[in-house]
Amino acid sequence: MTVQTLTLYILAYLLVSLTPGPAVIFVTSQSVWRGRSAGIKAAFGIETANAIFWVLTSFGLAAAIATSQMLFMTVKWFGVVYLAWLGVKAIRGSFKPAAATAQETTGANNAWRDGVIVGLSNPKAVLFFVALVPQFIDPAQAALPQIAILAITGVTIDLSIIVIYALAAGELRRVMTRTRVRRWFERSVGGAFLSLALAAALYRRA
Repeated sequence: MTVQTLTLYILAYLLVSLTPGPAVIFVTSQSVWRGRSAGIKAAFGIETANAIFWVLTSFGLAAAIATSQMLFMTVKWFGVVYLAWLGVKAIRGSFKPAAATAQETTGANNAWRDGVIVGLSNPKAVLFFVALVPQFIDPAQAALPQIAILAITGVTIDLSIIVIYALAAGELRRVMTRTRVRRWFERSVGGAFLSLALAAALYRRA
């Protein structure tokens, strides 16, 4: 792999990682609700899902999922339902007393698990690994070493960015003690998740 190819890949991956999506919204909401520890665990959950996608890519399974109508639709609608559930949960929580909400969101034990689910249920992630990654692989060279380089670089970039998001969002936790602020934040996050669910539902493969 040439330096030029790797540089272009880093720039492309940075652009994708910096763009807010389900992963960023989920990680930041976890930091605000459950604390920075939960946000960081959620970030590692997202990267665990990405690592799974990289393994699938190395075996050609990601392409099989993207090209199979049934498998792709399964991933897509699972993601739609899960994102919608997160949105409804956030909005419902905004109507509960602060003490009840704090009791539900204090623990960070499920943040990693939920991060994995959010990462795996994103249909755009499947197409990303099928459409973008092959553009940076030289077919004249061995594929696995190139995939390994791209995987390590990509996971490092993405993890660094979403951890920064998690740490920055953790600063907002202090203002969540105000009932009105907390409620509107939860409703905004819920609306964002519902919007992402709608976007995923309307998403069609090229």
